[in-house]
Amino acid sequence: MRHFKTTLISATLAAALAGPVVAAQCGNNAGGFNAWKAAFASEAKRAGVGDRGLAALVNAKYATGTIKADRNQKSFKYSLDKFMKVRGAPAIVSKGRKLKSRNPGFYASLEKRYGVPAGVLLAIHGMETGFGGFMGNSSVVSAITTLAYDCRRSAFFVPHAIGALKLVDRGSISGSTKGAKHGELGHTQFLPGNALQYGVDGSGDGRVDLYNQADAMASTANFLRKKGWKAGQGYQQGQPNYRVLKQWNAATVYQQSLAIMGAQIDG
Repeated sequence: MRHFKTTLISATLAAALAGPVVAAQCGNNAGGFNAWKAAFASEAKRAGVGDRGLAALVNAKYATGTIKADRNQKSFKYSLDKFMKVRGAPAIVSKGRKLKSRNPGFYASLEKRYGVPAGVLLAIHGMETGFGGFMGNSSVVSAITTLAYDCRRSAFFVPHAIGALKLVDRGSISGSTKGAKHGELGHTQFLPGNALQYGVDGSGDGRVDLYNQADAMASTANFLRKKGWKAGQGYQQGQPNYRVLKQWNAATVYQQSLAIMGAQIDG
């Protein structure tokens, strides 16, 4: 049965990649998703995606739950006080302090290498997944390809869809790997293209796995450093590193909360 499925996938890929190049056309419902995947397979192959990634694309499903979530984002419209309450700021700060005190050497090593203090990393970890408590239940590949197909923000998500397929090629994720509704993955919810570009091995096992906490925290620190984080500089509003927080999340209320919680964890 597995051999038959592999043969069927190979035949589907061959059909998708044959013939003239056709630009993948975005859509606003499930109706055109399969046609989009066939066209997008050619784009993905030209971008360097291999057989495993292309097979994952063939098997991707239109993620209705992802579209619903994308159309119904409300929390970033909250006031700062309400946002922090909804996110559970006191609990994040409390647990963040405990985690820092349990493994001070690890966080000190990250700050020495990347210049990013523990408070920021732990605040991100707490806000994104409750310190790894829930990393999502949506297919990463299906979610991110659905968003790449959806006309609302197709241009933004296409590079992340390519990134997800390349992660499949590398064996970092599979077509069935679970993440958040928008395709974010791992302990700190990297978008796939960012995971591909900024992911580093923090555990020393020779591979990058954002579902490994050490890798995820080191990768988050690496991301912030590459986005302009200056070691030893502050990250509160008006200080040099505050602007870098926008690179992690574009919502002002998120940046404000991150700065506040990070300082309380480090304090």
